[in-house]
Amino acid sequence: MDVFWEFIIVMKSDTITAVATGMVDSGIAIIRISGEDAIQIADKIYESKSGKSCFREFSSHTIHYGYIVDKSNGQRSIIDEVMVSLMKAPNSYTAEDTVEINCHGGILMTKRILETVIRNGARLAEPGEFTKRAFLNGRIDLSKAEAVMDIIHAKNNLALKNSVNQLKGSVFDFIQKLRNDILYEIAYIESALDDPEHISLEGYREKLLEKTDNILGSLKKWMDSFDNGKILKEGIRTVIVGKPNVGKSSFLNLFTGEEKAIVTDIAGTTRDVLEESVYLNGIHLNMVDTAGIRQTTDKVEEIGVGKARKYADEADLILYVIDASVSLDENDYDIMEMISDKKFIILFNKTDLEHCITEDMVKREFLLRIPDGFLSDFPLIRTSVKENKGMDRLEEMIKDMFFHGDISYDNEAIITNVRHKEAIMDAYESMLQVKVSIENDMPEDFYSIDLMSSYASLGKIIGEEVGEDLINEIFSKFCMGK
Repeated sequence: MDVFWEFIIVMKSDTITAVATGMVDSGIAIIRISGEDAIQIADKIYESKSGKSCFREFSSHTIHYGYIVDKSNGQRSIIDEVMVSLMKAPNSYTAEDTVEINCHGGILMTKRILETVIRNGARLAEPGEFTKRAFLNGRIDLSKAEAVMDIIHAKNNLALKNSVNQLKGSVFDFIQKLRNDILYEIAYIESALDDPEHISLEGYREKLLEKTDNILGSLKKWMDSFDNGKILKEGIRTVIVGKPNVGKSSFLNLFTGEEKAIVTDIAGTTRDVLEESVYLNGIHLNMVDTAGIRQTTDKVEEIGVGKARKYADEADLILYVIDASVSLDENDYDIMEMISDKKFIILFNKTDLEHCITEDMVKREFLLRIPDGFLSDFPLIRTSVKENKGMDRLEEMIKDMFFHGDISYDNEAIITNVRHKEAIMDAYESMLQVKVSIENDMPEDFYSIDLMSSYASLGKIIGEEVGEDLINEIFSKFCMGK
């Protein structure tokens, strides 16, 4: 660890505290204390049932039953009956002495104990400072630290599983292996250039070219995984569009399982957008129901139509609802033009009623407006909200559109972080330059320059090639007690 990081650790050796659980009424709450004075503070405010406290003598990773006591103003008053956990350095989350007070939940109780801890020598932690200390103290790398926040904000089981894998070290292990491979080649080149009599570079270009191709293949695989990862992490921005009264709001209600949107026989009931999170067997959809798109002179409805167009333009996926019992008209053709260059699925709805149009008619009109070769398979599903038909097929079609291959991923993590992707792209470009230099028979010291650049880019992911400003920015996004 260099002087910069040693300096940062010294500066952050004071003792911090925060509520690790939410500030809400609950069964229990946890107040976390970490730092060189954590045990001393605990001794000041904790008493066992016998009235004693000697945390310094207790073994690490033990839990103790007693009371939090306020001894300010020369008086002694019991605040709460608690369980207190002790974890001594370096075997704690932060690698510092850590005490966690498990008290009764409730905003008032939690706040009073937190104030007592602060009054006895701790300061309130900054957002993410516990995890930041774990990183600065070398307990976890930066990719694992970021995985902590991803776990907290995971929106589906697949995203949660991927984040847990990253916390266990899947990203770190991958990056370290590549960096070690690259570092070996750098060291070999430098040694050969310094001592050509004993270390030969004869035939080395061919060996390095093979190693470079292998590294490029690994980096490419991880870059390609980002599309899946982004969707797992953030969800698919899904907008429901269509003419008025075709069943858009009914679909939203069906997806959510609740009467979220007002449904009537009156066209134009929906005037504004309605957003909901929807889960289809592990797929997270950020779903938006919009006003029916049609030509109108109603000023309020016109605003709603404008919002519908705006949301459709920003969508990852558009669900275009068509009423099979109503003929196509200019409003439909307008919508087809609007979404022709987007990813869309046509929900051919109300198939339980007598048809006025056919699937072939819809397909024919669409193909007139879609660029040649834009669709490999026409994305139309026969649906009926009334009979709950077509949902299974919709789920399959969304997976085919957005996920490349299997999305279970077992123990292999995928990239979900934009910062990671950018670093991998930089490393990939540097390795490409190594390959170009080899193929052009450039001198070996050219290889070292680009190999070192790739090595440094990968180091940004695990925190070995980053500055204090970036560290502060990353951890500022964490919650207060983490």
